[in-house]
Amino acid sequence: MMSALAWEVTIAVLIAVILIDLAIAIAHRNQETSFKEAAIWTAFYVCAAIAFGISLGYWHTEQSRTEFFAGWITEYSLSIDNLFIFILILGRLKVEKTKEQLVLLFGIIVALILRAIFIVAGSAIINRFTWVFFLFGAFLLYTAYGLIKESDHKEWKEGKIIQLLRKRGASTMTIAMVALAVTDLVFALDSIPAIFGLTKDPYIVFTANVFALMGLRQLYFLIGGLMKRLIYLTKGLSIILGFIGVKLIIEAFHGMDIHYIGSFHIPEIALNFSLTVIISILAITTIASLVASKDKN
Repeated sequence: MMSALAWEVTIAVLIAVILIDLAIAIAHRNQETSFKEAAIWTAFYVCAAIAFGISLGYWHTEQSRTEFFAGWITEYSLSIDNLFIFILILGRLKVEKTKEQLVLLFGIIVALILRAIFIVAGSAIINRFTWVFFLFGAFLLYTAYGLIKESDHKEWKEGKIIQLLRKRGASTMTIAMVALAVTDLVFALDSIPAIFGLTKDPYIVFTANVFALMGLRQLYFLIGGLMKRLIYLTKGLSIILGFIGVKLIIEAFHGMDIHYIGSFHIPEIALNFSLTVIISILAITTIASLVASKDKN
């Protein structure tokens, strides 16, 4: 169990980073984000996540380090896939390039708040009801199936809320922010059950989500063009979500002290094995995507 001091320091640092990020976004509100600036900030957040994950093994536990990296890599991968939708939303709404920084930062702050709420609720539920893993697992399997069936070209359609805002004469900035907030809610429903399949520690779940989301704004400007080449990323993520879904169901059986189904012994999936599977799938799908998209050009 993480100490109250660790939580206080983490939240204080997070608030400071958000305020600095907000100040930078406001200061550059009339400027387009350059590739160099986006690359520097993306590298900073990735290095910060790696440094934090390594440090966990020294001041917490060795297992927490592995759990963090498994959770962070999974959440970061899901976030990258979510950037497809962000690009479609901002492009469809014709948000000015100079305003994209503020809109994206707002979306990230909303995502952090929603995830914090879901993490608190999810942690309370799984500590009380082991059988809820069956529901989480089934939901992830359903999500994985939906991703497999998903077309190669993602689409975004305006919902009733956006249409209502248009009728009321809301500004493009307001509509974009609401669209990202609603989209964040849908994304959180997928990502939180996924990471709870890798760790039950709410502190690790929270920090993995924070590090996955905080660099998302800069990553948007860095790999906007590359996104079109990651044609198999969604398929790879569907396999990862399916794998975690099966892992959750297996853990639900063991949590209810059911270790055999007939004569079949239900296996246990080690965390190190899960991390290896996640990294391998992402590496294979990324390489395959780049090779396939290169041949098409």
